[in-house]
Amino acid sequence: MTPEALIRDHTVYSCVMGSRAFGLATDGSDTDLRGVFLAPAPLYWRFDKPPTHVEGPADEQFSWELERFCELALRANPNVLECLHSPLVERIDDTGRELLALREAFLSRQAHETFVRYALGQRRKLDADVRRHGAPRWKHAMHLLRLLASCRDLLRTGRLVIEVGEDRERLLAVKRGEVPWAEVESWMTRISDEADRAVIGTPLPGEPDRRRVEDFLVRARRASAAS
Repeated sequence: MTPEALIRDHTVYSCVMGSRAFGLATDGSDTDLRGVFLAPAPLYWRFDKPPTHVEGPADEQFSWELERFCELALRANPNVLECLHSPLVERIDDTGRELLALREAFLSRQAHETFVRYALGQRRKLDADVRRHGAPRWKHAMHLLRLLASCRDLLRTGRLVIEVGEDRERLLAVKRGEVPWAEVESWMTRISDEADRAVIGTPLPGEPDRRRVEDFLVRARRASAAS
């Protein structure tokens, strides 16, 4: 079975991500598609296993096989967790609805470490841009601020909300390079400190509910084998 056929015939959930999902879209924004497909169980009985992910077939489209997606979400991968909370659902079936119903099972205090670690890596890249070129890539700076704020709010409330809400105009000003880098740095530091304080009293559990997610995955595999 081709990768294109897996996406066409076996997608259980797909959504729009990127600026359109974050509430930061402008006229020139791309439409980033992210999805989850359930590879038919008989494909695993062969020597050549189905792919864990597929790029395409459309531009700016990326999909994960269900098991790989769940593994990454249980590890609190920021990009994967955010897919489960997109306000722009493009396609969904019964398995996808059950996946979305499990959103809270993936959330844990591990998000603090993974979000912050990812943010630190992005911050180093921005600092390198400033040293080499005198300015960061402003779009990347905007998205880093957004990610840090969503992490802070997740730790405070136990809920992951990816839309930026009232911060939209200020973040777009960063993207346009209208906010001095020193002010952007100060903003990043403040949000990071707030996230560090929030984790102390967070309502999130220490670990995700791995058993609940695994039970879902087993049910999905069994249903696929029986169909």
